[in-house]
Amino acid sequence: MNARPIAGIVLRQLYLMRGSPVRVVPLFAWVAIDIVLWGFITRYLNSVSAAGVDFVPTLLGAVLLWDFFIRIMQGVTTAFLEDVWSRNFLNLFATPLSIAEYVTGLVITSIATSLVGLGVMLALATLVFGLPFFHLGLLLVPFLLVLFCFGIALGIFASAVVLRLGPASEWLIWPMPALISPFVGVFYPLSTLPAWMRGVGYALPPSYVFEGLRAVINGQTFVASELAWGVGLAIVQIVLAGYVFSRVYRHVVRTGLLARYSAETVT
Repeated sequence: MNARPIAGIVLRQLYLMRGSPVRVVPLFAWVAIDIVLWGFITRYLNSVSAAGVDFVPTLLGAVLLWDFFIRIMQGVTTAFLEDVWSRNFLNLFATPLSIAEYVTGLVITSIATSLVGLGVMLALATLVFGLPFFHLGLLLVPFLLVLFCFGIALGIFASAVVLRLGPASEWLIWPMPALISPFVGVFYPLSTLPAWMRGVGYALPPSYVFEGLRAVINGQTFVASELAWGVGLAIVQIVLAGYVFSRVYRHVVRTGLLARYSAETVT
């Protein structure tokens, strides 16, 4: 891969944000609202609970991690959709730009934008609501790595869906995190789910993150091999998502769908 085309993809997104500050606000506004809302909910639950359970690390920590995953996924899909909305595909791929370089540029853009959201979430959750996230130290890194890898995989797959079905399928990709969340146990252990939902959850890397963090917070035994399994699943899913995107791209080029890309659904 050539670094110059990748830098060009990233630079284009930076120019879009610099030229339109409205694009910058969603990077931190919605995550800040989520943290503030759930922060006060956890404070209320702590005040009325007689069990002596601290809901800040269990609920607010889960919200922070899940929002981080959503920012990663949407960082990829939003950068991709900028090219959809501007009808820019023919301009991009008329150049010697490879699919790998294009997708890498989207991933780097996602990293940059999601770091902004993560910084805002950590600042609010730690300074305002006393979330003891930094007490985990370096143990936090592999948990974030799993969510990052799965967010990239889902973002690439969602982009492939839009590329194949057309811009009208955009509404299919925004609810994806919400559809996944019941299966991965963001706010509750997987043991509370019926057997068939647990089977789906074990195939999704985030379930290993939230199960592992709950074990650490509750002082239970942390099984590193289970988190390693989550890392392996996430990496495999990134590879599969990249393969799907490349196959879809070759299909839309071969059939002429790329040239006829419009605001309407293509089939």
